[in-house]
Amino acid sequence: MELEHRSPRRVIYDRVLRFLLYFSAALTCTLLVILIGYIFFRGLPNVTWELLSTEPSVLNNVIGILPNLINTLTLIIGTLLIVLPLGVGAAIYLTEYATNRRMVEIIEFATETLTGIPSILFGLVGMLFFVQALGWKSSIRAGILTLVIMILPTIVRTTQESLKTVPQSYREAALGLGSGKWHMIRTVVLPSSVDGIVTGCILAVGRIVGESAALLYTAGSASVLIKNLFSLNGLSQLLTTSGGSLTVALYMYTMERGKIETGFAIASILMLLTLIINLSAKWVGKKLRRA
Repeated sequence: MELEHRSPRRVIYDRVLRFLLYFSAALTCTLLVILIGYIFFRGLPNVTWELLSTEPSVLNNVIGILPNLINTLTLIIGTLLIVLPLGVGAAIYLTEYATNRRMVEIIEFATETLTGIPSILFGLVGMLFFVQALGWKSSIRAGILTLVIMILPTIVRTTQESLKTVPQSYREAALGLGSGKWHMIRTVVLPSSVDGIVTGCILAVGRIVGESAALLYTAGSASVLIKNLFSLNGLSQLLTTSGGSLTVALYMYTMERGKIETGFAIASILMLLTLIINLSAKWVGKKLRRA
């Protein structure tokens, strides 16, 4: 079949659109490379072992971010341990078990609305409820639960949309072979939707690592190194005391103390930490798909 003849005007139109498409993609990639390169250029020379392995001390004129690094990892692990089971479980129920479509539509609308609310509002709610009403004061556990509330809608929606992409024929085939409802979900639906769950996890990690406003109201900004961290008492003390994350430390060093180079060093560490966690999530996703 001969190719459809196109008018010169149509050819010019297509070429202009193609040029704009490639130009936009190249511009986006270029800006990203420049931004990341500039941060690493300014920050990596200031990343030292002393910075990573000590706690800050005004008396000794020492700048260290070890407490902030530990607080950030605690916030990430604690939030994911709570939000992933809740979010994935809620998405499975809404997609596979719920029969009241009106209720499902209302919940979907509510979760989509919550994903667009500024994080500082979640911080205010967390401060009023966890910090003041429950009397927890500024603490890591208050920050973790605030992050759970903030990230849960994102996990639910990304997982739910991923579950919906699994063809209905897969479910019918599994049920036709004698599988139960949960066995079909566990062995057919979830492995086929791992990519969406991993994507939701990556988005959650990115928001946790980059969050500062909500954590200033709930987790606080202290930089105190907890002794005997790997004991039950040390872990309990870590969760119940105030602790600033790396983003909070970045804000404090740059805006409150004017240490711009230290801020670039912390920004570089944040980017490397996010990259490592995202690659680890991708690796776990591949392992789950093969299993």
